[in-house]
Amino acid sequence: MDTAPADPSHPRRRTVVSGGVPLAVTEQGDPARPTVLLVHGYPDTHRVWDDVAADLAADHHVVRYDVRGAGGSGAPATRGGYRLEQLAADLRAVADAVSPDRPVHLAAHDWGSIQSWEAVTEPDAGRRIASFTSLSGPCLDHVGLWYRERLARPTPRGLRQLLVQSAHSWYIAAFRLPWIAPAVWRLGLARHWGRLLAALEGVQPRPGHPAPTLARDAVRGIELYRASFGPRMRSPRRRTTDVPVQLVTLTGDRYVRPALSEGLEGRVSRLRRRTLRAGHWSALLVQGPAVAALVREFAAAHEPR
Repeated sequence: MDTAPADPSHPRRRTVVSGGVPLAVTEQGDPARPTVLLVHGYPDTHRVWDDVAADLAADHHVVRYDVRGAGGSGAPATRGGYRLEQLAADLRAVADAVSPDRPVHLAAHDWGSIQSWEAVTEPDAGRRIASFTSLSGPCLDHVGLWYRERLARPTPRGLRQLLVQSAHSWYIAAFRLPWIAPAVWRLGLARHWGRLLAALEGVQPRPGHPAPTLARDAVRGIELYRASFGPRMRSPRRRTTDVPVQLVTLTGDRYVRPALSEGLEGRVSRLRRRTLRAGHWSALLVQGPAVAALVREFAAAHEPR
């Protein structure tokens, strides 16, 4: 009896182990097509990319994974397991597993983008990453240098930028307070997260988002901020890359302001800037096809021959 081939658009699951932590990986689309690797941020899981992935799977091999501490993936035992170096190693481990012979096109959001910058600015990044589309997640080393430059040579414009970005980043300081942030998530914020996103950005709850693991994931994910922000702000490195980068600025982002990307041309040799009228989460959860179109166009322009 003949068996019909599996539908390549149907999500397929696998596990990739990195640094002793099992990572839950989801694949869609034809593995023979160019691979697009999507990396989610805080406090999400891979499901925040559902709309983007469904669109891209028509002509790409689309891969997503729950980052360590989130969704179906395991969590490290110590704070050190959330450092950027280990997150970048996770990304490379997934890329090696799902596309061993061809570099992947990377697209990332929020903390997914922060950790992707760590991978993209490694000296051999071009061997595994063909292009990078970044949404709402800067390189932390660039942020540290950005602050230092404006404090070292203060101007009214520069100081105003510092004050505005710092005001929009208030939650980072809150996350560094012991006990308080975890308690807020456990005692009510997780339960009301869907309604909050609906009120702020018009994002309606849907199957898979907010994730049923949100309270646990959000508490674990606080370690992302505690493990890396302090060291990178105190001792930022000059990180550069020759990987083609598409920086998508979201005009309604309440957390990452456009000024934070100033000076990036001096650190990224092939930089393309695009703008999307969307909020921090509505970009993926309301305008997924628009994001998919940006990723598709950029990937096509930089597909290895």
